[in-house]
Amino acid sequence: MQNVLNALRTLEELAGRQPIGVAELARAMDLPKSTVQRALGTLHTAGWIKQTGSTPTRWTLTTKALLIGRQATGELGVRDVAVPVMEKLRRAVDETVHLAVPEGDRIVLVERLETSQPVRIVLPLGQPLSGHASANGKAILAAGPSDAVERYLARGLTHFTDTTIDDPDALRTELDAVRARGYALNQGEWRDDVSAVAAAVLGPDGVPVASMSINLPSSRCDRERLHALGSHVRSAAQEISAALGYETPHASRVR
Repeated sequence: MQNVLNALRTLEELAGRQPIGVAELARAMDLPKSTVQRALGTLHTAGWIKQTGSTPTRWTLTTKALLIGRQATGELGVRDVAVPVMEKLRRAVDETVHLAVPEGDRIVLVERLETSQPVRIVLPLGQPLSGHASANGKAILAAGPSDAVERYLARGLTHFTDTTIDDPDALRTELDAVRARGYALNQGEWRDDVSAVAAAVLGPDGVPVASMSINLPSSRCDRERLHALGSHVRSAAQEISAALGYETPHASRVR
């Protein structure tokens, strides 16, 4: 217990004095240097602090402390966490990346990072997306409760293109496939010229709070490439979900 208290006290002192070295921190806390060194090692291993790279070594907080603090005050928004991950994803695949959120019965596009390629998909922010004919929509439906799916089906499935899934049983089967692989596909189901893959972002309670997609012209992809992009977007969505406080069932078991 004392080791835990020392680590927490070290974290609090470091937050108010960063960047700071171990000797200065030990003097400020009136603790042996070896005790503070052990606490710093624990905090570093846990991802709470990092070295500045200067000589002698000095320590600062990582963004993990910021994320936890903002969660505690209710200030942490999905977009705050998502945008850096979206940027990393865009650099990796060089395709347009979208973030959409559920708003009542609608799914709305709220953020877009564009590809550097000249031919691209451009959708306006605020654009409502189809729940059954867009990758974002299917990702959110698949991650949500079954009664939400049935309510959606009861409103009817609009036919957009020749590949739109507009049969309720076929959509249920498609959502089962989305759950199994962890990402949704759209190959011209909403607009003939638009293809996408998307994965749901989950909040701490496991409820979908957003979805992230990679969008590209249908002319630049086939189903094989969509599946390759799907693994990228699935990993990115899982990273955002974890930052928001969601723990996978496996992560809970191994603790």
